Amino acid sequence: MEHVEWPAIKSSIGKDPMIESKVSAIVAKMTLNEKVGQMIQPNLNDVTPEEAKQYKLGSLLNGGGSWPNGDKHASAKDWVLLADKYWAALDSAYADRDFKVPFMWATDAVHGHNNVFGATVFPHNIGLGAANDPELILRIGQATAKEVAATGLDWTFAPTVAAPRDYRWGRVYEGYSEDPEIIFNYAGKMVEGLQGDSASLKSDSKVISTVKHWVGDGGTKNGVDRGENYSSEANLINLHAAGYFSGLTAGAQVVMSSFNSWHNDANYDQTGTGKYNKKLHGSKYLITDVLKGKLGFDGVVVTDWNGHNEVNGCKSSNCPAAVNAGNDIIMVTARSDWKAFYKNVVAQVNDGTIATSRIDDAVTRILRVKMRAGLWEKAKPSGRSLAAKEGVLGSKAHRQLAREAVTKSLVLLKNKDNVLPLKATQRVYLAGSAAENLPKQTGGWSLTWQGTENTIADFPGATTLKMALEAQIGASNVITDVNKITNDTIAVVAIGEDPYAEVVGDIKDHQTIGFAKLKAAYAADLETVKSLKARGMKVVTLFLSGRPMYVNEEINHSDAFIAAWLPGTEAGGITDALYSVNGADFTGRLSYSWPNTSCSTAINREPQHIKNYVTPEWEQGLTGEHKPLFAYGYGLSYAKGTTALLDLDQLPLDTRDYGCGQTEADTAVATIPLDIYGKASGNDFVLNISGEANDWKGLDVSLQQATNQGAVSTKPINYQSQYDAVSVTFNGKSPAQIYTQYADELGQNQQRYLNADATLQFDIRMHQLPTSSMMLAQHCVYPCMAQIKINDFLPAVSNKWSTLKIPLSCFADNGMEYQKMNTPFLLFTAGKAQFDLGNVRLVPKSVDAASDALNCKVLTNG
Repeated sequence: MEHVEWPAIKSSIGKDPMIESKVSAIVAKMTLNEKVGQMIQPNLNDVTPEEAKQYKLGSLLNGGGSWPNGDKHASAKDWVLLADKYWAALDSAYADRDFKVPFMWATDAVHGHNNVFGATVFPHNIGLGAANDPELILRIGQATAKEVAATGLDWTFAPTVAAPRDYRWGRVYEGYSEDPEIIFNYAGKMVEGLQGDSASLKSDSKVISTVKHWVGDGGTKNGVDRGENYSSEANLINLHAAGYFSGLTAGAQVVMSSFNSWHNDANYDQTGTGKYNKKLHGSKYLITDVLKGKLGFDGVVVTDWNGHNEVNGCKSSNCPAAVNAGNDIIMVTARSDWKAFYKNVVAQVNDGTIATSRIDDAVTRILRVKMRAGLWEKAKPSGRSLAAKEGVLGSKAHRQLAREAVTKSLVLLKNKDNVLPLKATQRVYLAGSAAENLPKQTGGWSLTWQGTENTIADFPGATTLKMALEAQIGASNVITDVNKITNDTIAVVAIGEDPYAEVVGDIKDHQTIGFAKLKAAYAADLETVKSLKARGMKVVTLFLSGRPMYVNEEINHSDAFIAAWLPGTEAGGITDALYSVNGADFTGRLSYSWPNTSCSTAINREPQHIKNYVTPEWEQGLTGEHKPLFAYGYGLSYAKGTTALLDLDQLPLDTRDYGCGQTEADTAVATIPLDIYGKASGNDFVLNISGEANDWKGLDVSLQQATNQGAVSTKPINYQSQYDAVSVTFNGKSPAQIYTQYADELGQNQQRYLNADATLQFDIRMHQLPTSSMMLAQHCVYPCMAQIKINDFLPAVSNKWSTLKIPLSCFADNGMEYQKMNTPFLLFTAGKAQFDLGNVRLVPKSVDAASDALNCKVLTNG
């Protein structure tokens, strides 16, 4: 139903007078320092049990890629035993007080308990949305709660209730649908599955739920992560907030603030300085006035990963604006930042910058949620009923549920001449990059933050497509050698996106949503489909992706085409539908419209419950280039027929040769920056280290963990975003280098950046100046290269970041050929050095005149 105002929400978990009385009594006894400790939430890697005790911290989180003892394969028992240590530390912290406040541990269990080795990994939300089955969501929530409880944790940051409206956004797969219809029906069910009711929430088999991200994260202009939402307040209410209405009604105890801004006059500057950038983390209107006031939410508001850092005038270690806006728990992840934030808040209360009443409100809410969850009564983690219990984590029942979810999520887009279902007597030639690739099945937020750096060994008990086919028709009937193809062989080609998560997954301005043009490996997938069809084979294509993409050519050359989304660990659900096992059918229907061109980026269904919905200018609606190939709700099936309305062998092809963020090709002169590494970078490039110690073989730098080559090591750090920079140490034991390179290592023509008088720019913060020559280089497929000695131009050792800008002409004059650039940035030294590095990019002069760039003549002489 359409709302003209923010509705008052009646939570199924209402206020309990006894809880309110107990909480009030404890808050009255707490010191300011004890209260502030409840409001600080560090990352697991940056807080010890001893520190948690010292500061009387209220909670911690384990971000993607954080595990007990840094062990990706930590068992449920390892998690429980570490949870015991934090629980005991906080228990003893109040030994000299006549009250105690329990500790709680939060995790991102967003498609199952996905951060934990051996857990069941369910399909991502985009696939579940296609299933359109609220009761399935309830059961997945129940299963996830049990697996989280089995590791001794108390709280999950789920569900995500975003309404993605642009397919360039790298988090599309976290949303159930582009339309609030399904989101509303799902959010409450997931909350109910995770938490249960007020009674069962107190049990040790349920966990605290979080609806996120408040609010409008899916509606940013051009799909930019952490970008700008210009929705009217009516659209914010009816489109982007719909999931909160059902989630909070079901009793969700936590809401997470969003990284995006909301550009609306209602989101006014509370400071009077006129500098507020309208970031949600600083929005008193939306957090305090709306969420806590008009909606009546009485639970906890938690910030996202250092999200307060993005409010103007704030930094990770200091942001009274975020506290004053109404955020109750501040996720300050790094050790140096959370300790400083703690001290700053204490000082700001004492000097009146933050009112004591705001602190008391925050702590009252935190204690209320902890008491509702029965944390005072629950045993220590290892003493709970499901703790490290065999047969819970990754149980057979949960995997069967995930398999069911996979089958229900599949959407059959094409089935020419009823090539499906397959016959068990047919031999299958299996091909494509996703045929035996677990990371492509699981996607982002799977053991690691980006879902990268994983192999099949990281998912015990998981089933790849190849394994599922072999189980279905026998290994001898599944061939991967093209020379063994016979006349009765049918081709099954599994193609799809590599895993990604926020920021990295965004489609950049110079790119399109055309699958085959994003990476050389994706183009190879298309060629596989085309070549097999050219042989006269029947081709069944499975497309694994985190969003609908332009794949007209792939569809043209396929007899059957299936949107398989990001199915998780149970590929048996795919073969169940392919072979109609026990009558299984394709019941999935698109919860997102499907693009018709490579820039059909915003083909958004108008919300059916909003009578006077006005499509924002940048969303474009359903017309012109944005008219969908397949409409919302489309999907073929065996039962209802498989005849498409279109000729799916002759779909028109989009010949666009420039990005969706451009108005024309810049083949001659670049007009937009090329982001290579850092906050704005995508997945065009990889960051590597190598050196003499490992025969100069490139070692991928982890986005989540430390990486060590022997002479050069790295550690991800927060700069302007989450793990968007890296701390680099050269130990001087042997020559080594750090560099960025195209993922396929082949050179690409970037002459247009030289023609644009562009500069190579990078941000750097020095901790130790080089003890030997440090060379800055660019390569055009080695040994084609140019290098410059930069020792004399590096900033002094400081806690401040500096930006170096070097004209590309300096490299061109020294032998760099931009027609085949493959390594746009490289730092080499044989000595010692230590620095932080971020935001590597090529910037045209039209974007930045770079009057402060280094002079080529001076550089050469240096």
